[in-house]
Amino acid sequence: MSDLLDIESLGRSGLEELHTLTDTMVEVSSRPIPKSPALRGRTVVSCFFEDSTRTRLSFEAAARRLSADVMGFSSGSSSMSKGESVRDTIMTIDAMRVDAYVVRHRSSGVPHQISRWTDASVINAGDGHHGHPTQALLDTYTLTRRLDRPVLDGLHVVMVGDVRHSRVARSNIAAMTALGAEVTLVAPPTLLPPEVASFPVRVGHDLDAALATADVVYVLRIQRERMSEALIPTLREYTATYGLTARRLGLIGADAHLMHPGPMVRGLEISSEAADDPRSLITAQVASGVPTRMAVLFWALVANPDTANPDTAGPAEPGQDIDGADTDRADGDRAGSGPPPPEEHR
Repeated sequence: MSDLLDIESLGRSGLEELHTLTDTMVEVSSRPIPKSPALRGRTVVSCFFEDSTRTRLSFEAAARRLSADVMGFSSGSSSMSKGESVRDTIMTIDAMRVDAYVVRHRSSGVPHQISRWTDASVINAGDGHHGHPTQALLDTYTLTRRLDRPVLDGLHVVMVGDVRHSRVARSNIAAMTALGAEVTLVAPPTLLPPEVASFPVRVGHDLDAALATADVVYVLRIQRERMSEALIPTLREYTATYGLTARRLGLIGADAHLMHPGPMVRGLEISSEAADDPRSLITAQVASGVPTRMAVLFWALVANPDTANPDTAGPAEPGQDIDGADTDRADGDRAGSGPPPPEEHR
């Protein structure tokens, strides 16, 4: 079994491998009965300490399409509301003999910490500002398949918006540059992270100029729920300077593509004209979510996914892949490297 805690651990070859596996899951999902027995007998815990719509629903659908049992969890309706810690919650669920945790938390590092507490697979579904690896996987999958090529060499991606608070931006920068894209960030200085100089990107503040050479425009939401201070003068001024408005659609090439991770705030960071433009891949991104997360679950729970057939893989014996290879991890494989310990555990 494997963890997916960040996008950087995959590298270019890992991204391409998971994209290829996603192709198989697209085929499974297109059947009249979109089911495979690959994970029959496995239990996946949807462990969301933070609100979610697209990610949670698509992970749960992905697990069920692979015939896994799914246990749902949200902190607001659990014993955490009575003061139970994250660790005690995980230990309680672990005692039920589960195989994988899909974890979202508002604090960076929590999925990494959980991976040290359990022998089950841990998949990061978004942690604080740190990362959202499956969003980057589905975005790069959507883009490579639309362009009909496995990598993004030479592609210019303009990413505009609230980079400072965006885990999606961080994971997509890592994934897109690993696949060969050139990324330009466009945002007001207050919405750029302090460590932006260490990112493999260019930085600008003139959106109109950046759009002229963009092959992909990736719009980020303003995350007002994460702001503890006034980082922009007014929302109206932000839209005028950094919003993908109807006027700015005319500055983008006819063959360019528009993307947004959702949820969108129409009229703020993106206009309805842009969201619904024929060049928009936003609906395609959502459609890629379930097969991408099917691929991740299969990759995490079944060894050698590049040679395994999801229609004949399950149910695997604990600790073995379909070929009988031992997939149990030694304790030393759990620690690894990652972000600092989580900001909070309770």
